[in-house]
Amino acid sequence: MNRRLKKISLYIVLTFGISYAMAAAFVLAGGKPGSMGIIPLALAYMFVPMIVTILVQKTIFKHPLSGPLGISFTFNPWFFVAWFLPPLIAVATLGVSLLLPGISYTPDMSGFMQSLEGMLTPEQAEASRKMIADLPVHYFWLMLVQTLIAGTTINAVLAFGEELGWRGLLVRELGFMGFWKSSALIGIIWGLWHAPLILLGLNYPQHPELGVSVMTVFTLLLAPLIGYIRIKARSVIAASIFHGTLNAVPGLALMLISGGDDLTVGITGLAGLIVLAAANLLLFIFDHFITREPVNAVLKNIAADEIENGVKTTV
Repeated sequence: MNRRLKKISLYIVLTFGISYAMAAAFVLAGGKPGSMGIIPLALAYMFVPMIVTILVQKTIFKHPLSGPLGISFTFNPWFFVAWFLPPLIAVATLGVSLLLPGISYTPDMSGFMQSLEGMLTPEQAEASRKMIADLPVHYFWLMLVQTLIAGTTINAVLAFGEELGWRGLLVRELGFMGFWKSSALIGIIWGLWHAPLILLGLNYPQHPELGVSVMTVFTLLLAPLIGYIRIKARSVIAASIFHGTLNAVPGLALMLISGGDDLTVGITGLAGLIVLAAANLLLFIFDHFITREPVNAVLKNIAADEIENGVKTTV
C-alpha cells in the first residue's frame, strides 16, 4: 500500500470511527433523536475531521499543514464567490420551491412561523410576529445580513473543523483522480459521515432514514462547488467561508413559503438539489468553455508547488 492510500485510509477510518463513536455514546447516555442535545453533539462532530487531519498529516506522516492543506488567508476574488454564492443558492432554492406542488408564497412569513410552533410557546410566537411586523425593513434582509456576518465569523470557524479534512487533506490526496471524480468521491464520503446525525434527527427530522440518502446526494452535488472554490482560491479558508455561510442560509430559503416537508423544500430538500444540480452544470460550462485556468490545471500546479516545498505526492 503506497503512502497516499495509507494516508487516505487512515484518515477515513479514524474520522468515521471517532465520529460514529461519539454518536453512539450520545445514544447510550440517553440522548434522544430530535432532542436539543443533538446541537452540541453536531458542533463537536464538526471538529473531528480537523483533529484527525492534524493527527494524520503532522503527527503520523510528519508533513507540514499550512502549505499542502491550503491554510492560506491570502485574499483573492474567489473569497467573494465563497461568501456570496450561498445566499444566491438559497434565493434560487426559494424560487424552485415555489414551482413545486403544494407550496405557496407567504411574504408575511406566516408559513415559516407556523413551522416553528412546536419550538415556541404561544407567547413567544406572538412576540415574534409582533417584532417582525414592527421592523422598518422586511426580516428577510436582516436575516441576509446576519447570514453574511455569521458566514465569515463563527460559522467559518466551525466549518473549518470539517474543511481541513474534506477540502484540505482529501482534495490534495485524491487530486490525482481529477476534479470531478475526486469531488464525487469526497461528496459521498462526506455524506455518509453525516449519517448518525441524520438518523438522530438533524436536517430531516420527519424522514431520518431516507434523509441519509438525500443528504448524501446533497453533499455529492455540493462537493464540486466547495472544491472548486478551494482549488481556485488555493485556500481551504475560502472553502470554510462558503461552508459556514451555507450553514447560515437555510432560513432564507424557507421563511417566505409554506407547505412541503424536509424532503421537498429548503436547501437540503428536492428544491435545493435541483439548484445544486443546475449549479454543477453551470460550473462545468464555466470551467470547460470560459475560464482561462481550468480546475485540473490548478490541481497540477498545487501538486507541483507541494513537491517544490518538499512534500512528496507519491512513494
